Amino acid sequence: MDTLSSAVSIRELRAQLADVLGRAGYGGQRIGITRNGKLAAVVISVEDLETLEAFELAQDGAAYRAAKADDDGTRVSLEELRAEIDAEEAADDGDVEDGDQAPGARRAGDAGW
Repeated sequence: MDTLSSAVSIRELRAQLADVLGRAGYGGQRIGITRNGKLAAVVISVEDLETLEAFELAQDGAAYRAAKADDDGTRVSLEELRAEIDAEEAADDGDVEDGDQAPGARRAGDAGW
């Protein structure tokens, strides 16, 4: 990641925890934590976290507005959805006969689903 200020191993983190937290919290640094040489986590400031959460919320709002604008009002009943799923499964299992289904296996349209 290009936005990391530095990286420390978990072993180094144990010895440098106060320093790492200070650098992230007060210095605004993003510090990667590695495990076996691979990035496992990142320590960031509360300000960075709040910014990321605000960005995610804005994206969610934009996605909602786009989905609402694209909605043509068409709705599908549960029965229609089950019939469509059953038809797709039948097409996928075209060479499997009814008796070839695994014992106890259920399909979405069967009782109990």
